[in-house]
Amino acid sequence: MMRRLLATVSVALPWRLRRQVLNRFCGARIDPTARIGWSLVLCDELEMGPHSVISHLTVVKGLRRVSLGDHAILGSLNWVSGFPQGLADSPHFRDIATRDPALIIGRHAAVTSRHIIDCTDTVTIGPYSTFAGYRSQILTHSVSIKESRQRCAPVTIGAYCFVGTGSILLPGAALPDYSVLAAGAVLNRSMAAPHMLYGGCPARALQELPEDLAYFTREEGYIV
Repeated sequence: MMRRLLATVSVALPWRLRRQVLNRFCGARIDPTARIGWSLVLCDELEMGPHSVISHLTVVKGLRRVSLGDHAILGSLNWVSGFPQGLADSPHFRDIATRDPALIIGRHAAVTSRHIIDCTDTVTIGPYSTFAGYRSQILTHSVSIKESRQRCAPVTIGAYCFVGTGSILLPGAALPDYSVLAAGAVLNRSMAAPHMLYGGCPARALQELPEDLAYFTREEGYIV
């Protein structure tokens, strides 16, 4: 609770002082070259590598851990939320011991703007991947009609992936390395084949992609 409180208070301070407060008193590990804009980040553990960025007007709440690799970007106006662990008065997810409300963004990966990401369970975005466009959703929990209770499962986006605008990724979804998820697709399961274009509702393999595409071989995440 103290870490969350100090993180909230520190929003009012200049960034240099905010970083010092978060590192010294809140247990964060924020590189001197990393930066958080005018955003609200409430989590138990915060790690930001060199030159990583959380942009303006993004809200992160209810997570145990947020980790950004070097040069990773969590863009502006994103809503990232999870169901916190250890709520003694709540029956939700009490029987799922492996659940970990976390957001992990790999090095040189980017989440652009105006997305909704549910981190009731872990969301992992691999190195050099782009969660692109706007108005996409990641959901790690839903209601099991069979069991009549809430269930959750992690969502994983591999390395060098591209997720098109307006996509939806559902609990347990996994996009393999070097893959593209077409705009408006609904990914509801774990896919296996890399170098593939996936699309549709529900998403399916549509076309193999050449391994030498410039996007798959670039050494910097930022695209001009």
